[in-house]
Amino acid sequence: MKNSLINAEEIVQLQIEWTHRWHEAPTPPKTVEPWVAIERNHRMNFDLWHAEDMARRDDLGPASVRDAKRTIDRCNQLRNDAIEQFDVRLLGQLPPAGSDAALHSETPGMIVDRLSIMALKIYHMHIEAARESADDEHRRKCSHKCAALKEQHDDLKRCLQVLMDELQSGARQCKLYRQFKMYNDARLNPQLYQKPTRS
Repeated sequence: MKNSLINAEEIVQLQIEWTHRWHEAPTPPKTVEPWVAIERNHRMNFDLWHAEDMARRDDLGPASVRDAKRTIDRCNQLRNDAIEQFDVRLLGQLPPAGSDAALHSETPGMIVDRLSIMALKIYHMHIEAARESADDEHRRKCSHKCAALKEQHDDLKRCLQVLMDELQSGARQCKLYRQFKMYNDARLNPQLYQKPTRS
């Protein structure tokens, strides 16, 4: 469909570009939807990736691990918020689905999120495949993994475009699925609302 509301190839290329550029320096954020939500989601995945790496350091003390965990929680919440924002806007622009339209279990935003994570994984796997301090076997295995990831990434990109085309034609439908994260909400996390108060 030529007039698709979103173009999967364009999203993928921007995620790859952001990944490379952000490892060098911050860039001015997008100001037009749907790119604001797509970029925010990718930025949170980018920050999340590096916080996860930091959380696995055992030489920085418990305070560093705690801080990394809180960064992870914050990024996860904002990452999901961005995807919900993207889906709300997108689904509001779709025509009514046909009466016999199949229900798709995953929203376009969920696939955009998966593409974002795969872009980061490919970037870092490529680094490992070329790392001079690693042995030949490590580089060889990472090269094979990188090739497999690129194939999966390409397949997922095509799946997103097919889904978008079917949603726009009314042949398929999907619903907005809220994540309802509980761990960040002091009213829903028993470890937070049951903790003793300081006197």
